[in-house]
Amino acid sequence: MYLKLSETVQLMKNQEISPERKNTLAPLIDFIQKKVDEKKGININFICTHNSRRSHLSQVWAQLASFYYDVPHVTCYSGGTEETALFPKVAETLIGQGFSIIKISDSENPVYAVKYDENSHPIIGFSKKYDHSFNPVQEFAAVMTCSQADGGCPFIAGAEKRIPITFEDPKISDGTTEQTKVYNERSLEIGAEMLYVFSQIKK
Repeated sequence: MYLKLSETVQLMKNQEISPERKNTLAPLIDFIQKKVDEKKGININFICTHNSRRSHLSQVWAQLASFYYDVPHVTCYSGGTEETALFPKVAETLIGQGFSIIKISDSENPVYAVKYDENSHPIIGFSKKYDHSFNPVQEFAAVMTCSQADGGCPFIAGAEKRIPITFEDPKISDGTTEQTKVYNERSLEIGAEMLYVFSQIKK
């Protein structure tokens, strides 16, 4: 793992997770543990409205957490109820926290390769609908990261389990002097919770 990212992880591991949030995260822990016990692949699709901020942060940090805690056969995806683009501030925030991000396709909806370690396969990030062909079609957990997506997607075809784990949208800070601080804090919050989830898995 990159040194700066390792330092960020140590910082997040010291963040307190409230009992209420631990209850919210418990169904995801149960889903992962069941798959580990059954020696099956673990597919998680993080879903929010625009697939531009929270769902990407969740996808990246969950994939990193599975690597950090050596939970095998985990593949994390993201999607939205509509396709937009990864918001540039998200990539900027993750780079600042230690990831290496390469833009591999430049368009209105760019494709990014996100690396957490020199030798690990990159996480592919781009905005897409949750049922895009890039994403799994069955035997996955659909994690709803925003209340709008949770309410707007009452049925996710193929999902084995639907789990609401919602986060406040950092978009509220766009265009303000607080933007960098808010995105950094939201990323660390999501990262800390994903690290907690995978720290609970017994292999």
